[in-house]
Amino acid sequence: MSDDFSLETLSETRVAIRQDTDTVLACQKGRRLAAEQGLSDNEQVIVVIIISELARNIIRYATSGEIILTAIRRGTLPGVGVVARDSGPGISDIERALQGGYSTGGGLGQGLSGARRLADEFEIASEPGKGTTVTIRKWKRHDERR
Repeated sequence: MSDDFSLETLSETRVAIRQDTDTVLACQKGRRLAAEQGLSDNEQVIVVIIISELARNIIRYATSGEIILTAIRRGTLPGVGVVARDSGPGISDIERALQGGYSTGGGLGQGLSGARRLADEFEIASEPGKGTTVTIRKWKRHDERR
């Protein structure tokens, strides 16, 4: 039996990330899932940006990994879960990696920090030499102007 605060996973889709075309596929599936969950057009775009940033990080830093997309619900509130997982080199300094403008791969350094700003919930776990897992949740807003 669930209460209004328990997280329920309704469906799950996995997309292997090895090349840019995989990123496009993950973004398409993420947008479709967000629409099915009733997220607004703006919220759907935010989900796509999050997926794109996380998938690009997988390709750039770990070579391959996966994006796991879930339809989620907390009580009556629908949302989308995005998990980016790889077994790459990991992040030795997570706090620094989450600062906007910091990059070890020659990019703008906005991927992780940007995804965190856009997410309603953000978690990251990484161990050097073993990989990184980023978990994000985006919830449907009641006030569409937000």
